[in-house]
Amino acid sequence: MAIATFKGGIHPPDKKELSKGKNISPTKPPKRVVIPLVQHIGAPCKLAVGVGQEVKKGEVIGTPEGFVSAPVHSSVSGKVIAIGDFPLATGRMVTSVVIENDGKEEWTSLKDNPDYMKLSPDELKGKVKDAGIVGMGGAAFPAHVKLSPPKEKPVDVVILNGAECEPYLTADYRLMLERPQDVVEGLKILMRILGVKKGFIGIENNKPDAVEAVKKAASGEPGIQVYALEVKYPQGAEKMLIKAIAGREVPPRGLPMDVGVVVQNIGTAVAIYEAARYGKPLIERVVTVTGEGIKEPKNLMVKIGTIVSDLIEECGGFKSETAKVISGGPMMGFAMYSLDVPVTKGTSGVLVLPEEDVVHAEGFGPCIRCGRCIDICPMGLMPSMLSVLSEKGFYEETKDYNLFDCFECGSCTYVCPSKRPIVQFIRLAKSLVKP
Repeated sequence: MAIATFKGGIHPPDKKELSKGKNISPTKPPKRVVIPLVQHIGAPCKLAVGVGQEVKKGEVIGTPEGFVSAPVHSSVSGKVIAIGDFPLATGRMVTSVVIENDGKEEWTSLKDNPDYMKLSPDELKGKVKDAGIVGMGGAAFPAHVKLSPPKEKPVDVVILNGAECEPYLTADYRLMLERPQDVVEGLKILMRILGVKKGFIGIENNKPDAVEAVKKAASGEPGIQVYALEVKYPQGAEKMLIKAIAGREVPPRGLPMDVGVVVQNIGTAVAIYEAARYGKPLIERVVTVTGEGIKEPKNLMVKIGTIVSDLIEECGGFKSETAKVISGGPMMGFAMYSLDVPVTKGTSGVLVLPEEDVVHAEGFGPCIRCGRCIDICPMGLMPSMLSVLSEKGFYEETKDYNLFDCFECGSCTYVCPSKRPIVQFIRLAKSLVKP
């Protein structure tokens, strides 16, 4: 079978060798956690606790206010010592709950379900919703919403995204190696909820051991197929994955369900399995702490709300003078202005880059119309025009060039010989124009 892929894309060095050999290990229990009430796309949660209140691990501390929302749970047992506005990695200030860890690790009561596959699709979907599960690849879209397609958009395919095309990050890779059976069980639950017979797991070809491990776990499962994908960025983007595996084109401004597909991340699938089997809410996730600027890169199982500076300490601290610490990967992540920000449900990695690896460009040049960004744009857009219009303040005109089809992969900025901040101009235009 030919290796599945899509048109366009780039080949940045993957840098995964720094952390790919490191098993997932637990972090030291944090002394305190800062848990934001907004960790997902959609309506923020309503505060469900007060200062001085004792809470148990897994207890709800924020209840959803709308359909597109997800509850937030305490990741430790202890006392609520403060409620206030704290920054996320993006710099946005959001209401957060600060809990002091009492070290008892005392759980709230959870409902175990050894026969979870006998539950009805609605019961399983309720478990996903109650567990506060969101897309863990970065977008943080509430999972139960994706699993509730309207009747006029029937879904017949579920795809698990194991591409992990973002350089440096290895969290999903380690999950596929260490817990392949849980990944497959998560996919089976997704297929049961949606009533579909076809499930695919797409994994980039630079992870042959993960492909092998997941294939072995899925052997004998009817309807489940593992795909090896070409190593190319952004192979893990939803629309690229659907094109490569299912051969379907998501229409402009459309969603995967418009072509009968639901895509979920590997980490999300494992969280869904844990919610269905053990009733466990999403209170921890795997985070890759890596980069040439960190002493000991690791893949860590981190409690939601742990402060990034604690993770840096856990990995031996900085090697040398550090220029940038990025939440996520180098292509789509956000450079953090402070290390006093919490890990959220969507934090896939913390990347530390030393001074010698960061180019401080003195401004940027004009667009030279070379067309490189157009050649590699996976969405077939004209990033050069979008950036020029945004730079000049013609924000409304960017809509004529399909501004909102851009999913900000950063490939255009990577190849631009004039070092233009193309994706940043596009983000600016999106923030100032109504869809």
